[in-house]
Amino acid sequence: MVKKGIVGLLVLGLLLSGCARGAEETPTPEVEAEYASVVSVTGEVVPAVWATVSAQAGGTVVEVLVAPGDEVGEGDVLLRLDSTDARLAVQQAEAALAAAQARLDGLKAGARPEEIEAAEAEVALAQAGLQSLLNPDPVQIAAARAELAQAEAALRIAQAAYDRVKWDPGVGARPEALQLEEATGAYNVAKARLDALLNPPAADVAAARAQLQQAQAQLALLEAGARPEEIAAAEAEVAQAEAALEAARVALERCEVRAPFAGTVGLVYVHTGELVSPGQPLVTLGDLTTLRVETTDLDEVDVARVAVGQRAVVTFDALPGQTFTGQVVRIYPMPDPGTAGVQYRAIIELEELNPAVRWGMTAFVDIGGE
Repeated sequence: MVKKGIVGLLVLGLLLSGCARGAEETPTPEVEAEYASVVSVTGEVVPAVWATVSAQAGGTVVEVLVAPGDEVGEGDVLLRLDSTDARLAVQQAEAALAAAQARLDGLKAGARPEEIEAAEAEVALAQAGLQSLLNPDPVQIAAARAELAQAEAALRIAQAAYDRVKWDPGVGARPEALQLEEATGAYNVAKARLDALLNPPAADVAAARAQLQQAQAQLALLEAGARPEEIAAAEAEVAQAEAALEAARVALERCEVRAPFAGTVGLVYVHTGELVSPGQPLVTLGDLTTLRVETTDLDEVDVARVAVGQRAVVTFDALPGQTFTGQVVRIYPMPDPGTAGVQYRAIIELEELNPAVRWGMTAFVDIGGE
């Protein structure tokens, strides 16, 4: 509100000249009153720099390291949240990055000599297998023929012995029957072996060819090295793993709530064992080296009479008989949305810092009137 005090003197000159004959009445001079405007508002003492530090991650509070009134430096730990899961996530991310980097390094380095040697051995083995089917060894054929001839001779002998006793009703239990069965089996095996050498089954030849082609392709792949697109994909996997590790480390860091600047702890809102969620207020911190008064009820009428640079007189109910001086250093261009009606905020810096003036005190401010 505006207090308008009359500082000028209203002078009424009534000059009476006696009752002289023919004298004219002297006109009364008009003197304008001068008014000085003083804007009186209330405000609150706040630090020039202060903040409510909130949780950036959810979790259980395991340690509170500060109490109201404690002095802290920038970066000091205010409290800690349970970091068990966050540490495990970092370890998993580190392992994933190591695996991705190893794959990339392996692709860039190419195949090791022992890997190429093993692939060459597989090719040689597959070639030998196919050649043994297409071009059997004459020695093997001769041995197979001899084995078949021997089996055929043994079969004739066994057959003759069996023919001499086949009239016997119990011939099936006689040794001659068993010998004939064994000789027949040996003959069939020897014949099949010779036939396989002379005329290998088409399925076996096809399988041998496929095995050789697969071994040759694997060898060529190792000798050629990784394709550019394979390396690019592996590099992308490494970049993704690095980003995941960085995110995990940030989450771990957020388990320690630190002071954003040096100051004094005003309030602590949580206790050890309490479960907090992201965005929940934890600690209010302020730099008490510079205090100022922020108005709380400067309406749209009075704000027009306030200007930056104006002097102000500040008093406190909590400090009766003491008067403080200051200066308007800032006026907000928009009304405060958190107040009823249209209320603007003006900032008054106190010229002297008095230890008796505390954060949150209600102030009474007279602006102007010089």
